[in-house]
Amino acid sequence: MNGILNEDENLPLLIHPDRWMTLAEDRLLILDRRKLPRVIEFLPCRDYEAVARSIEEMVVQGAVDLAIAAGYGLVLEARRNRLDSSQKQIEGLRQAATRLTATRPTGAHLARMIKDLLAAGLEALHTGGDPFQAILHSLRSKIEERDAAAQRTGRFGATILADGDSVMTHCFAATALLYMFKSAKEEGKSLQVYSTETRPYLQGQRLTSFSINQLGIPVTQITDGMPAHCMSRGLINKVVTAADRVALDGSAANKVGTLQYAIAAHYHRIPFYILGYRGPDPDTPNGAAIPIEERDPEEITSFAGVKIAADGVKGFYPAFDVTPPTLISGIITDRGIFPAHLISNYRRG
Repeated sequence: MNGILNEDENLPLLIHPDRWMTLAEDRLLILDRRKLPRVIEFLPCRDYEAVARSIEEMVVQGAVDLAIAAGYGLVLEARRNRLDSSQKQIEGLRQAATRLTATRPTGAHLARMIKDLLAAGLEALHTGGDPFQAILHSLRSKIEERDAAAQRTGRFGATILADGDSVMTHCFAATALLYMFKSAKEEGKSLQVYSTETRPYLQGQRLTSFSINQLGIPVTQITDGMPAHCMSRGLINKVVTAADRVALDGSAANKVGTLQYAIAAHYHRIPFYILGYRGPDPDTPNGAAIPIEERDPEEITSFAGVKIAADGVKGFYPAFDVTPPTLISGIITDRGIFPAHLISNYRRG
């Protein structure tokens, strides 16, 4: 793979899209995160439908990374139909945008990405330009903007960390979390991390602990049922997670389980922070307005493709939950750290 960060092999594999995704002449190559950390394998996607399935089937995980992958799905469609009539190109792009947006309804990043890229492609068609180049250029610009925002968020996040901190995280908080730990390490702070396994796809075990280990920071894996016990024993003194969507009232949707960890942290008087990257979704007034994706129950009655529940046992799998602002110590963004109930002020900056 060619990428701007590939020369520095000390950086985690998942810290920048150029390390885990490549657009080739006839396909998009996506790192299959389901096989990490033991196997590094790239899945070829030749059209937007293949990209959509890769998102739904958890080949790509993490709210911002999902958005980038979906964006490349729209790029593939723009390249495929660039010789069609303008009307057919419009219809193809709209159809692809609808399909890609529907893959993960809870995350706001993906929907905003597709909306913006579709607008860029349609504008190019209206002005006689090339929608493929317009969408690709817009996507690459957004990738760099998001990486810069993640780095700024990470630097602000490092300010809440003290030498000797023991930090717990849940699921895969992606680039801002990695930049936060990288910045803290460069400042000479000694840290240790507790990472939940994050059932049923084990993002915490396969992605988070893998990436933090690549940074050279001690990381301990715990199961999803252990955090409250670890807090009660004094093993954890800060909790930091990301969010798939932050509402204007400061509510944050993240991987299911986040709410119970926020409650446990509140009980034990442990600060609980959200990495909010580029702030709240302007179209989401409060937590009640966040749609919660319910995934196939068989994903929890089976494990690694093997059924583990007895016949007749039902499953229930809401993939996300919503943490209210009263349980959040602060939302860390690329513009600074906001009290959760004042996160709407981010839009005024």
